[in-house]
Parts: sequence; C-alpha cells; structure tokens
Amino acid sequence: MGLRRCGDCKKQFTVTVGTVFESSHVKLHLWLQAAHLLASSKKGFSAHQLHRTLGVTYKTAWFMFHRLREAMRDGALAPMGGLDGPAGGAGIVEADETFIGREPGKPKKRAYHHKMKVLSLVDRDTKQVRSVVVDDLKPDTVKPILAANIAKEASLFTDEAGHYVKLGKDFIEHQITSHGKGEYVRGIVHTNTVEGYFSVFKRGMKGVYQHCGKQHLHRYLAEFDFRYNNRVKLGVGDVERAERALRGVVGKRLTYQTTR
Repeated sequence: MGLRRCGDCKKQFTVTVGTVFESSHVKLHLWLQAAHLLASSKKGFSAHQLHRTLGVTYKTAWFMFHRLREAMRDGALAPMGGLDGPAGGAGIVEADETFIGREPGKPKKRAYHHKMKVLSLVDRDTKQVRSVVVDDLKPDTVKPILAANIAKEASLFTDEAGHYVKLGKDFIEHQITSHGKGEYVRGIVHTNTVEGYFSVFKRGMKGVYQHCGKQHLHRYLAEFDFRYNNRVKLGVGDVERAERALRGVVGKRLTYQTTR
C-alpha cells in the first residue's frame, strides 16, 4: 500500500491511517471483499467462512469482522419518533427486549435471568432499529435508554412488561398489548416490527455465529442493526450497503489481544 507524506510535518503515512484498517497487514482488497460479504449476508457471515473464503487465518478473519462491525456502529443519533410521523405528527416507536446466550458467571435457570439481555427500539416511520445490551431490565436501567433514544412527543408501543408500564408516562402516549392475555395486535398497536427484527437477529446468532461473549455482543448488534437499517426493502442494494459500511471506517480504531 503506497506511502504518503504530510506536507506540514513531512511524516509518512498510508491511506489507512485513522481508520479501522490502521496497522493491519491485510491487503486492502481483502478488506473490501470482507466488507461486501458481511454487508450483503442477511444473517451474517462467520469468521470461519471468511477464513476459508479469503485464505486468511481464523484469528485474522475474526479481527477483520470485528473491525468492520465497529465501522457499522452509529454515532450520535437523534431521538426516534420525533415530528416525522403521519401528517407531520409525532411518530410511533416500538420497544421490546429479547434474551440470548448466557450471562458470564450466572447459572442456568428456567427463566431468562441467566441470559444476556438486549433492548431494541424500532421507529415505525423511519423504519430504523436501535439496539442496546443491558445488564438488567429494571426501570432505573431502562429509563435513561428510552429517554436518550425516544422523543418525548412520540407514541410508545410495548407489551405489558412492568418496566414499560412504569416508564410509559414519560411519553405523550403509551399503548400496551397484553401478550399474557393473548392480545398481540389491537388496530395499529403491536410490537410485531421489533419482534420481526429479533427473529432475524436470533436466527443469525444461533445459526451463523453460535456463540458470543457479552463483551462483543454490542458489535454483533451493530452489524444486525446496520443491515436492517440499510435493507433492500428500503431501496439499499448489496453494493450500496457495503459502501455505506465503508464510510464508517474513518476515525475508529479497534484492537484486541484475544479472540475470546
């Protein structure tokens, strides 16, 4: 990869400086291939598959994909459900949680308490998703996430979980479907959109990635969020999706000492 020289300080650098590719010995064309493979696969592309496809070591493939997931992470984002809803009114945001894998150090139990917890929000109008790894679902944990990511003037649609019941009053409207009573849809009130996202996410995590440590889960979520937010139904094809992923490589660095 060709060297450049700074006109001011005269130091040499490459085009990868200041990107997720910095200090990588992998050829740039392999990075571009990896970005396309990760961006174009609906349910993910494993490091083992990348290792076989590109002929790099498994460890290198693992590092490459995590750097690309870092590039897919969104930065500062405006609250969902603002004044972009129907007829210029406030929008609708669905909120729900799902459970996956196992929390480090927690014994297996019948319920979900031993599992890792993910909270996701879907803006009905922009058709975008935003996901966060949470330690628990206590109101004090969930409240700042909802406050930072949902506009006060939004309508919040959830199930009957206690944390939503307590926090729904923070928004102009809160509509609940009582899943425990067999109610899943009431007119336009439902959480089917966010549950559809969870379906794709969990199929990918179980079928492609199979295992994920909690310290890396936020990057896998960034990957699935990115593909959902740049999907074909929104007019984004595979090539454009990969290009959008590559736009996020600047200003980000990621280093690891271990693949565990």
